[in-house]
Amino acid sequence: GILSCVSKSIMILCRNFIHGVNTILRYIARAASVSSFYGQDDIQAAQIDQWLEYAPLILSGSEFEAACSFLDGYLATRTFLVGYGLSIADIVVWSNLTGTGQRWESLRRSKKYQSLVRWFNSVAAGYGDALDEVTSAYVGKRGIGKSPAPSLKEKMPGLKENTSGHEIDLPGAKVGEVCVRFAPEPSGYLHIGHAKAALLNKYFAERYKGRLIVRFDDTNPSKESNEFVENVLKDIETLGVKYDVVTYTSDYFPKLMEMAESLIKQGKAYIDDTPKEQMRSERMDGVESKRRNSTVEENLSLWKEMVNGTRRGTQCCVRGKLDMQDPNKSLRDPVYYRCNPDPHHRVGSKYKVYPTYDFACPFVDALEGVTHALRSSEYHDRNAQYYRILQDMGLRRVEIYEFSRLNMVYTVLSKRKLLWFVQNKMVEDWTDARFPTVQGIVRRGLKIEALIQFILEQGASKNLNLMEWDKLWTINKKIVDPICGRHTAVLKEKCVLLTLANGPEEPFVRILPRHKKYEGAGKKATTFANRIWLEYADASVISVGEEVTLMDWGNAIIREIKTDNGTITQLVGELHLEGSVKMTKLKLTWLSDIEDLVSLSLVDFDYLINKKKLEEDEDFLDNLNPCTRREALALGDPNMRNVKKGEVIQLERKGYYRCDVPFVRSSKPIVLFAIPDGRQKSTL
Repeated sequence: GILSCVSKSIMILCRNFIHGVNTILRYIARAASVSSFYGQDDIQAAQIDQWLEYAPLILSGSEFEAACSFLDGYLATRTFLVGYGLSIADIVVWSNLTGTGQRWESLRRSKKYQSLVRWFNSVAAGYGDALDEVTSAYVGKRGIGKSPAPSLKEKMPGLKENTSGHEIDLPGAKVGEVCVRFAPEPSGYLHIGHAKAALLNKYFAERYKGRLIVRFDDTNPSKESNEFVENVLKDIETLGVKYDVVTYTSDYFPKLMEMAESLIKQGKAYIDDTPKEQMRSERMDGVESKRRNSTVEENLSLWKEMVNGTRRGTQCCVRGKLDMQDPNKSLRDPVYYRCNPDPHHRVGSKYKVYPTYDFACPFVDALEGVTHALRSSEYHDRNAQYYRILQDMGLRRVEIYEFSRLNMVYTVLSKRKLLWFVQNKMVEDWTDARFPTVQGIVRRGLKIEALIQFILEQGASKNLNLMEWDKLWTINKKIVDPICGRHTAVLKEKCVLLTLANGPEEPFVRILPRHKKYEGAGKKATTFANRIWLEYADASVISVGEEVTLMDWGNAIIREIKTDNGTITQLVGELHLEGSVKMTKLKLTWLSDIEDLVSLSLVDFDYLINKKKLEEDEDFLDNLNPCTRREALALGDPNMRNVKKGEVIQLERKGYYRCDVPFVRSSKPIVLFAIPDGRQKSTL
């Protein structure tokens, strides 16, 4: 409501001889009841003063775009310019951008500065009408300031220029006192979404010189196993996440049971035997369970049945006695404990009851000293439940810090759905190169450095974005291209022999660099002979008399094309090494016809589902991609015998590949997985 009075206040203050835009804004900010309007401490107030002073300068004159670039980087991980609420810094910058008119609008439409545009639109959506009044009152239609401005680094001396988007703040965090936790459930391998959570926890622990706990949320024995525990730890190591300790929610089972029993005795929880579907319906409609007002004695009696895992106990669950009429449905008596006779992967059959995530998580967070619990924004509606449960337990508050869930196009990230692909043999296993698991995408050829860069570029943004894989693979290409060795391969299918009439009588070898611009890639031996293999696709576009370039050799002129029923069977030509490679249209890869060539299996993959984004009511089984793997046999140069498992190479004119199975013997092909390079291709 304060903004609606700002423009009127400006006019009143001017009549009372208080002049100057910044003076007026500071007065309004100090007088406002909104605490964030002038910062919540002296440091934030000083930052706001800087924005008031420099905004008219950095958003005028020849450096307008440079200023927008600076703001874009600065806002990459922030909702507001200063602190965690709207301040007069946001007002002055927003209004100055608006005041530049078409200059800003053209940049806004170009989507060049997405973080800045996101912030601008967010402020406009929340406070647009009032800000329009402010703009007309003190900015006018052409913006403020025409005076020359100092260089961008001089303009904001107190603010760190940040174009990487990696600088993120935790609310109330103090260096040396922060404790965060990464809490995966051991019911599958880590996927790219988990990687984001792990890396953000790592970032905050390092930034604040705090602690990072890896805690396995092992509260559902039906889904969990030691295999998943071992591979999650392997994935965490792959991601380079250093942690202080590994704990398990199962370590706290005795204390969790004590807490559940204590809440029952206090009347803050009760035992319910309402069938699951009926309970779900009653929660949706705000209808109280018939068991809600059972006596403590009745509840404790049924709790004992649950603990012993009796037939009667398996019909029951423990529910928190919160508020069945609360508009937030997560507070409508959530389930705290369930009976489960399945043996647990760590503690065997010792327990018959297991806490839900919603009950165990706040309890263990508080006990382990966690100060900030990072959760994806999909849990936003359950934050109130988290705080309420902590309150009922009588435990200290743990601050929740939200970040957006990472959603990828053509991808399912639900472990339940990924498990379906594994169980139904639609993929090899959890490490399949078509899977979004950490091990899957690494097997496909992604470098961890690319994944880390991709995730940290998003920061802890709360915006829900559907991310393109192409962006990730583009980052990856920039990492592998400068250093990976180059090799040659020719597809076997209908490959064509080119006989060079004036070629070398005896094959000879030259030692060439594996990468012309990177000496560290090493050398390779290339054999030159008078009979060489070409791919059929290349042979089919050559004309008689045409001069072509044989890569890393020189030019040749094609004199004859032999066919059989319209299919090219052989080419005859002669070397023309003095010819100019700049004058030829075709630059061809080739391999000498020698016994040392190796067999290759070139494998390409496609998405497991064929729809870019599945809606909530859509079943992924209705959108399965019928063809997700294609294999082509090829001949490769003999140097590929030395390519190691996991090594990334480039096949000339084909793309980048990761070696999944290295050379073992001549009868077994080397298996190479095609690595996307960020350029969208047609589906298989």
